[in-house]
Amino acid sequence: MNFGNIKEVDIADGPGVRVSLFVSGCTHHCKGCFQPETWDFSFGEPYTKQTEKHLLSLLSRDFIEGLTLLGGEPFEPENQRVLVELLKKVRALRPKKTIWCYTGFLLDEELWKESRARCEVTDEMLSMIDVLVDGEFIEERKNLSLSFRGSENQRIIDVRASLEKKEVVLAEGYMNG
Repeated sequence: MNFGNIKEVDIADGPGVRVSLFVSGCTHHCKGCFQPETWDFSFGEPYTKQTEKHLLSLLSRDFIEGLTLLGGEPFEPENQRVLVELLKKVRALRPKKTIWCYTGFLLDEELWKESRARCEVTDEMLSMIDVLVDGEFIEERKNLSLSFRGSENQRIIDVRASLEKKEVVLAEGYMNG
């Protein structure tokens, strides 16, 4: 897996101050994407053990609320296989930090059901994510007044509650603004 950027201090991609990892590779190719260079799986630099150590170190800072995964597409199967290992370590070493993830895939239609996104680690990866912002960016539904999402079709999902109820549960505190 490659990554395009690590934001060491990010206040736009989830609540509080976060560390954000922008992975490379995306097959959605949304019209109006703010980072089309990340569609290329070879964009950026290789994700290594050093990258992982750096991310875990950044997350150790007290003022950091959590980690956000975005891209590109974290739920491309080849990215999931790497990210699930990072998430295991974050959960073990920084259990109080929240994990947010942005995906163009729909939780109930593509991540829970058979699709090109599902692979052997999808369920495990979902089990470690607190909040999932799902749905492709749709330029015609772009709304700059929304918090933590770019277009009105995107949902901010409480993953743990959704897994427990076996249905999509919106994280209502974030969906209004």
